Amino acid sequence: MSSENISVSMIRATLNDLPQFAVPAPYTLRWYELGDEQAWVDIHVAADAYHTFTMATFEQEFGADRALLSTRQAYLCDETGKPIGTTSAWFYNDEEGDPYGLVHWVAIHPTAQGKGLSKPLLGLVCERLRALGHTQGYLNTSTGRLPAISLYLQFGFVPQMRRDRETTLRAWRQVSERLPHPAVEEFLRKNA
Repeated sequence: MSSENISVSMIRATLNDLPQFAVPAPYTLRWYELGDEQAWVDIHVAADAYHTFTMATFEQEFGADRALLSTRQAYLCDETGKPIGTTSAWFYNDEEGDPYGLVHWVAIHPTAQGKGLSKPLLGLVCERLRALGHTQGYLNTSTGRLPAISLYLQFGFVPQMRRDRETTLRAWRQVSERLPHPAVEEFLRKNA
């Protein structure tokens, strides 16, 4: 089967009992500060080959409420304090109108990838979602991002059926071939 880069969704039924990961020295985590917009764009431009990112993208995704960002957008910083990773604890209502805490746009600059830094960043954002009153987690990714899917599976996120059933099943079959995991296999069995 040929591999496509298909958009997929994943959910976490509860935001309780989240895995915990310490941030390794010399890295630090912090929340959005005024002026971080360009850092967000720069990180995504470097880390994401599938999308185009500009300041307009930032505004479209997050709007102009900087106070909201200061409680929901996280940054991973290097030893100099420069942001090298980011994600947001956002919000989303699914196609049935169910509310979810959205893990939104996770990215680590390529120079810092492969160092286990996504785990503490994702853990921080999931904890923030829970602290903000969200009870379930949701995220979007794509089948071309196997390391990200592996991370999300480790955090207890599982495949979510989208309205386009055929495409969703094709996507998760592709993932299963390259990244066997019990949660993916169970999803495919239940939806066969």
